[in-house]
Amino acid sequence: MSNRIVHFEIHADNVQRAMDFYKKVFGWNFQKWDGPFDYWMVMTGDQKKPGIDGGMMKRERPLSNPGTEEIISFSCTVDVESIDDALTKIKDSGGKVTQNKMVVPGVGWMATCKDTEGNLFGIMQMDKKAE
Repeated sequence: MSNRIVHFEIHADNVQRAMDFYKKVFGWNFQKWDGPFDYWMVMTGDQKKPGIDGGMMKRERPLSNPGTEEIISFSCTVDVESIDDALTKIKDSGGKVTQNKMVVPGVGWMATCKDTEGNLFGIMQMDKKAE
């Protein structure tokens, strides 16, 4: 066993709105799963590059503390080419920035955001020269 993350899952109050957000911001694709309940497969990019794909489903119960900035679930970070461009797309697509762009010295630039469903996620622009 490798103990690596092999799948992620996004829970959404409005699945179509969430799919529209992630497609517009990151270019992700979605395909309805042919199983016994409503579930969508999330394809995040080129299968030959590092990364994982995931799934999306309707949220079963409301977030416990909507509107707060605390982490209330497992949070993933998305590798982006330009953090500034990604932040603009996130805001233009109905998302919110919860922690502005900050430097992680020797690693890159990161920010924390919420999607249209209130889910927390991070974005990271790798830059070993960042300080």
